[in-house]
Amino acid sequence: MGLIHIELFATLDLVGQAPGGPEEDPAGFPFGGWQAPLLDEVSGAQVGAAYEGTDALLLGRRTYDIFAAYWPHQKGGQDNDIATLFNSVPKYVASRGRPDLPWAGSSQLGPDLASAVREIRDRHEHVKVVGSLNLVQTLLREKLFDRLDLWVHPIVLGVGKKVFDGGAVPTNVRLLEPPVASPTGTVYLRYGLADGTPGTGDMSAPDRGVGR
Repeated sequence: MGLIHIELFATLDLVGQAPGGPEEDPAGFPFGGWQAPLLDEVSGAQVGAAYEGTDALLLGRRTYDIFAAYWPHQKGGQDNDIATLFNSVPKYVASRGRPDLPWAGSSQLGPDLASAVREIRDRHEHVKVVGSLNLVQTLLREKLFDRLDLWVHPIVLGVGKKVFDGGAVPTNVRLLEPPVASPTGTVYLRYGLADGTPGTGDMSAPDRGVGR
């Protein structure tokens, strides 16, 4: 069985909407492209390394349309390595409609998302979920992921769609690697899904050394 990896860019207040550019969400969100001023060589290398071994992409409809319009035309450019990877692997698209899927290697998931994702996990070793915040929130709620790569950027927007919405469910995760901060202050966190649900305790209990 393979692994479902979620790749997410978020602000300090965990807004994950439209990090790449204004065209990702042109209506009603004034900060499209908030990530660009904070990119540096360290975080860029982290993102590149995160895609090593990827053998399939799992995308929401909006992210798919953006990628399909961009990556097929980047061969031989400065993003050639990522372009070559994205253009060569299968692309699975979650959509309630009947989208046109012109990008080579693309196919639509069936209506039962949970079953479709499990089938993809059985078929591939490393499936990457990129952008696709609506899809990501569904995968988080259903615990249909194995790894979560989260880049937390040092800005607060105060508006925008957040990574964890009102439908989030209690979930344990474990830190897989020590956090790494880039020169601009972006912190890279890699988590794995853990068993069980969050427990509770009493910080004033005698063995805590609190309140003595």
